[in-house]
Amino acid sequence: MKDDPLFYVVAAACLVVVVILMVGIGGFAKGGDFNRKNANRLMRWRIIAQFIAVLLILAFVWLRGGN
Repeated sequence: MKDDPLFYVVAAACLVVVVILMVGIGGFAKGGDFNRKNANRLMRWRIIAQFIAVLLILAFVWLRGGN
């Protein structure tokens, strides 16, 4: 799996989702002006990134035969 470039793309997509989620949770915990301005935008970006990550995971499993 380490030689497969698609694996790295899937891992990067998952990492992007985690980073967006952590920024959103941090902003929510801190509250204030940042949270008011960016909470909904971060949620939308997380949902889009998560959708792309799930599609990439499904493509990876499908292309590699599910083994």
